[in-house]
Amino acid sequence: MKSATRTFGILTSGGDCPGLNAAIRGVAKAAQEKYSMNIIGINEGYRGLIAGDARLLKASDFSGILTRGGTILGTSREKPFKDEGVRDSQTGRDKPEAIIENYKKLNLDCLVVLGGNGTHKTANLLRKAGLNIIGLPKTIDNDIWGTDVTFGFHSAVDIATEAIDRLHSTAHSHNRIMVIELMGHKAGWLSLYAGISGGGDVILIPEIPYSIDSICRHLQKRASAGKAFSIVVVAEGALSREESSQPRTTRKKQKDPHEYFSRGSEIARAIEEKVRMETRLTVLGYQQRGGTPSPYDRLLATTFGAAAAELLHRGEYGSMVALEGSRVISRPLEEIAGKLKHVPPGHPLIETARSVGTCFGDE
Repeated sequence: MKSATRTFGILTSGGDCPGLNAAIRGVAKAAQEKYSMNIIGINEGYRGLIAGDARLLKASDFSGILTRGGTILGTSREKPFKDEGVRDSQTGRDKPEAIIENYKKLNLDCLVVLGGNGTHKTANLLRKAGLNIIGLPKTIDNDIWGTDVTFGFHSAVDIATEAIDRLHSTAHSHNRIMVIELMGHKAGWLSLYAGISGGGDVILIPEIPYSIDSICRHLQKRASAGKAFSIVVVAEGALSREESSQPRTTRKKQKDPHEYFSRGSEIARAIEEKVRMETRLTVLGYQQRGGTPSPYDRLLATTFGAAAAELLHRGEYGSMVALEGSRVISRPLEEIAGKLKHVPPGHPLIETARSVGTCFGDE
């Protein structure tokens, strides 16, 4: 059967994460070996498409990259539709217009984008502008609406859980309270999964506003029961009850944009002052996004990539590959764009954590 797609472009956009190369390989191998498609690799995300920085990918380009971290195509946080009318500083051209022109110059039948929420929001705007687009969901935050899980998430959970495991020995040896700050600005999936897996005594996520007094009462209760150390897992976007009642713009104004802010640091200081126990902070940072993908993420990224190749073959554009239960499906980009998948307050994992005595700072 003749394929609906003869040539497609592929790019990775936004923050890097484990599994990007596995997904590139999954799309490229299936598209080339099964359907003889031509693959144009676009460098540095949407920035490369604006500049026309692209190359024909050969089999050797995506051979042996299954286990590699990062992305062979490079990435950027370019948002071409932000501040519409502002021209690109390097080319002097309107960014969306440049993308459309280069899409046509490269003779692309479709553009495959690997990225998170911002990437898919841009992808939908390009779809509206007339381009054929297919998206693959990647982010360690697992906050893309429409898919049960994103590739990169489970690798980050593994890394964060190992870090929490290692903190246990130091906390126990020194009778300390150890606070660990994990990524997750707007959604707490990573802190929730890693916090439960690592036996966190307190887990703070953006979806459940906390009271520092509630946290300290829980820690004091543990100390009174003879438990001389505690682990506090904090998502970087966790909010206090006072902050949660304020508009987001007000919260941003209250923070000095030129000064580094750490939610974990703020909480660690407050705990030490109120509980009077030695408290230490670890900010895990970019380690959560780096390195070799876990076996699960290699499998998921490869599966998503092969599914994208099938969509390319059938000409089913304007969609994102997703996982629903055990089924790989596709969802229209217009349903995905602009939506975040938050942790629901009654999520079973929250109930599981509460049942084993975990505090979320809300009681």
